[in-house]
Amino acid sequence: MPATPASLGYHMPAEWAPHARCWMGFPCRAELWGGDAALATARRAYAATAQAINQFEPVSMICAPQDEATARQLCGSGIEIVPMPLNDSWLRDQGPTFLVDGSGKLAGVDWVFNCWGNLFPDYAEDAALAKRILAHTDTPRLAAPFVLEGGSFHVDGEGTVLTTAQCLLHPNRNPHLTRADIEQNLCDWLGVSKVLWLGNGLFDDHTDGHVDDIACFAKPGVVLAQRTDDPFDTNWPSWRDNAARLAEMTDAQGRKLEVITLPAPAARFDDAPKKLRLALSYINYYPANGGLVIPCFDDPADAEALAIFREVFPDRQIVQVPALDILRGGGGIHCITQQQPLGR
Repeated sequence: MPATPASLGYHMPAEWAPHARCWMGFPCRAELWGGDAALATARRAYAATAQAINQFEPVSMICAPQDEATARQLCGSGIEIVPMPLNDSWLRDQGPTFLVDGSGKLAGVDWVFNCWGNLFPDYAEDAALAKRILAHTDTPRLAAPFVLEGGSFHVDGEGTVLTTAQCLLHPNRNPHLTRADIEQNLCDWLGVSKVLWLGNGLFDDHTDGHVDDIACFAKPGVVLAQRTDDPFDTNWPSWRDNAARLAEMTDAQGRKLEVITLPAPAARFDDAPKKLRLALSYINYYPANGGLVIPCFDDPADAEALAIFREVFPDRQIVQVPALDILRGGGGIHCITQQQPLGR
């Protein structure tokens, strides 16, 4: 039987553990954003996010080789620009998931990436991106034999992983695997011992319900969850189901979860003919070293969300970044970032 990261002593640390750097990708798929003008707007939003994170830790921005000059101009001198073949710009899902062992040695998992169930036909460069990043950083590569995206799970660093059935059990990911198979894979490849299952993610989420839009660990035993207060909202049924599940959950250490809720921004829709609802979420944030980079949406709920973050994270500096121009591509701040833990 092939060795797994857990059998080798590796586990994924919590996202609030110290980072060596943050990885991002420079937008390059014009059709995703709706044309060249919208792509330029997205690039400015990504650069602003990189600059916000760079206040706390180094940022490495991967860009398609032909975009290097533009990336350097927009990101500024403080951001490392890494030219590398690229189809898309969602490093949480395309990039590696970094692990550490008991001595702090770093390794990276290269998940099978199938572009969120073959959402776009051309993703060969993205499927190879994790391998290239690990080679670039001289980090041992652990190649997973199944499809998974980094935005589809959250760990607490103490043996627990949180995910959604909508995404991980979707037939466009691993149709040959049972729920029990997937649980075992999560334990083997993330170094966890307990899997907590939520139901569905946000309505119209093209990732098929990634958990990083609805709930995450804020600290061991504490989960932040985005609530819906309007019973006529399309997200109401999923929220009520997930709230009930969270109320009954205990983590790998036997602790009953403390659940802190964040408000949902008002519904916004894209400009495409289908008028899909954007997956706006305050849960989709990035915890940098000593800071939090959180989204704002020019919405009345921005102030309430900020106040809750300040209460939950009194020891961190919190920076709000306008995120609507990122959301128009289908994801948020957490989706476009990937932390590299501090390891040897």
